[in-house]
Amino acid sequence: MADDVFSRIVKGEIPAKKVYENDKVLSFVDIAPVNKGHVLVIPKKKYETITDMPEELAGELFRAVHKVAKAVVKATNAEGYNILVNNKRASGQEVPYVHAHIIPRFADDGFRFGWRTLKYEENEIDDFQKKIRSFL
Repeated sequence: MADDVFSRIVKGEIPAKKVYENDKVLSFVDIAPVNKGHVLVIPKKKYETITDMPEELAGELFRAVHKVAKAVVKATNAEGYNILVNNKRASGQEVPYVHAHIIPRFADDGFRFGWRTLKYEENEIDDFQKKIRSFL
């Protein structure tokens, strides 16, 4: 079975416009950007989702996201930015390799998330709070 695109980038089999790299993570310009200057940050070792990663590596990934996001904002003169990690196909993940998007944003860029909101039934929010806390 062939490696996915990110595994091949890490191996150097596919060229990438790298912006940051250390021994654990790699960041490069997205070739299909939402806005110009959109970059991805990935761990060098493949994991499908953020929760599959060891906690220490997840921290290293987000330290890199923090560093690269500052650079993206300065380089693009962005008015804002999104940091997005999709986990599993139902969330929109297309490549089964954890990756964080850093998307520079502008007031008139026309990109919008199709967010919808729900309401909790009586006491339902308390039930979710208790259930989530029980797994921590």
